[in-house]
Amino acid sequence: MKIAFFSAADYEREWFVRLQGHHDITFIEESLTEQTSELAAGHKAVCGFVQDDLSEPVLQKICNLGVELVAMRSVGLDNVDLAAAEAMGLTVLNVPGYSPYSVAEHGVALLMALVRQIPTAHQRILRGDFSINGLTGQDLHGKTVGVIGTGRIGEVFGRIMLGFGCRVLAYDIKPNPNLMNGEIHYVSLATLLGESDVVALYCPLTPQTFHLLNTETLSQLKPTALVVNLGRGKLVDTEALLDALDNSRLAGYATDVYAEEKQWFHRDFSDKPITDALLNRLRLHPRVLLTAHQGFLTQEALQEIARSIILQISYQEYNWEKPGAKRRPGPASQSGS
Repeated sequence: MKIAFFSAADYEREWFVRLQGHHDITFIEESLTEQTSELAAGHKAVCGFVQDDLSEPVLQKICNLGVELVAMRSVGLDNVDLAAAEAMGLTVLNVPGYSPYSVAEHGVALLMALVRQIPTAHQRILRGDFSINGLTGQDLHGKTVGVIGTGRIGEVFGRIMLGFGCRVLAYDIKPNPNLMNGEIHYVSLATLLGESDVVALYCPLTPQTFHLLNTETLSQLKPTALVVNLGRGKLVDTEALLDALDNSRLAGYATDVYAEEKQWFHRDFSDKPITDALLNRLRLHPRVLLTAHQGFLTQEALQEIARSIILQISYQEYNWEKPGAKRRPGPASQSGS
């Protein structure tokens, strides 16, 4: 199958080239937008990522070009208009789960760097300043960590926190059966927010979780609490969170995501102006630690993403080639959660 691979980055091409088999992949550096959708001409499939635009107008354009399948190399599908895809008969695939350790461990790394002021300490060393005044951190041992969203990644993060000697609370509309042994305690959202020293977001972005942390819910946190967000940027009202930091109603924020990240992340703006005032406020805040959506970026996760996508595309192609099969199937399918 001919696949138009948008937002292609050097770090992931290697794995798709290794595993592509009989498929013909066109690597396209540009993100998928209405303007770049014409690059999908001549392809039966489009492979997108989190910064790509899979809204109804874009889906209609690629559908008109003969695209029959959209494969997302991510778990979340919040940037895909699934209702429009279904109406058009487009098949939608995603990665039902790659290495949960990659994202969970990145969250732990951000949390540890934040509580021990590692970035500030490193910058001092680079300047030749070996003083440690003002770098006092805190132990995680004995702290209460609240995990919102206990799928595979949230489960791994929670278990790592247990290893640190933390008390771990959890909130999810669908509790994970693997966590029902009593080590991690499911509680109400209000209880989790009120009792946690660290609140970690590992839930998907849905209409119900949009701005889950807002002015009201942030007010329920301890002023000494830290927030770690490895889910989606729009889980948090960023302006409200920054206001809480500025007014000493929150101690710190470590995140790998940002609400408007698709305009900025995974590109180099070191010699260009960054015109997003909220992003500037976030990235320059002394109590914020921000990375540019790299939680998935491990060798193990990249290999699993490529393997999963190629296998699913091959399976779909095989089904279409069966006698009597429709070339454009009915309702769009969604693999995984």
